[in-house]
Amino acid sequence: MDIHDLTTETPNEASQGFDTKSALEIAKIINHEDQKVAAAVKKALPEIAEVIDWVARSIRDGGRLIYIGAGSSGRIASLDACECPPYFSTSPQTVQYIMAGGPKALASPVEVNEDSEELGKRDIARRRPSRKDVVIGLSASGRTPYVVAAVAYARERGARTACITCNQGTPLAEASDIAIVAEVGPEVVSGSTRMKAATSQKMITNMITTGAMTRLGYVYENLMVNVHMQNSKLIERGIGILIRACQIGRDEAVNVIKSAGRSVPVALVMLKAGVDKPEAVRRLANSNGNVRRAIEDLGAGT
Repeated sequence: MDIHDLTTETPNEASQGFDTKSALEIAKIINHEDQKVAAAVKKALPEIAEVIDWVARSIRDGGRLIYIGAGSSGRIASLDACECPPYFSTSPQTVQYIMAGGPKALASPVEVNEDSEELGKRDIARRRPSRKDVVIGLSASGRTPYVVAAVAYARERGARTACITCNQGTPLAEASDIAIVAEVGPEVVSGSTRMKAATSQKMITNMITTGAMTRLGYVYENLMVNVHMQNSKLIERGIGILIRACQIGRDEAVNVIKSAGRSVPVALVMLKAGVDKPEAVRRLANSNGNVRRAIEDLGAGT
């Protein structure tokens, strides 16, 4: 696949003469093009939904979500992986990322690694992907050798594989079980896939992990009840969640959270089900952490 044939590399007629524009004109052009991203992602919702269910089942059964990417795509993957523990109290092992060039590539470009199939295979092999895992490759072009090789290797080892790309009919799509394709069109600055393409990838990774964690019961109603209360902001967020979910005053919320060991899920089950801390802990254990099922005492479900 010739890179010049990719939609994401095509010059954008809407930004012709871009370097002659005023600051406001530049902002308007970018904003106008950005409005196309959500529509492109919308067309991929069926594939996104299927991957959400894959990830939820994988995590429930002790597996992992492993993202792999390079350049801007790898940085988007790392952001989503790193935000799951504080927002959903997951283990850092549950949602992982692999970046071409390693962690140093997050801040400094190590783009040459993108071209190495050998390094892609080596880096994913170190994680020992298995049938329990879901591996998602991110590449705006859909042709990055590092990512294609890593996803193909994971698929050979039995992992379920998906990709997030912005072009149709790519090698990465062929290497994956499911291709999530957000055709955002040409970038405002030709080939600068840190713009619309990266925005679409951020939207999609948000959907996948938020959707999976919600399916697992780590969200109650639309409240982030599994928040990891490790600083003053997150403690206040946890108190506020309990106040809204249970329609109680602040003092009662603070007292219950303290008695629940600073666990919002335990406190919520205590209040909603009218049980003590040991019973709330038992219910959450039986429901695999699913807060609603713990409140209703329904066990783990299917």
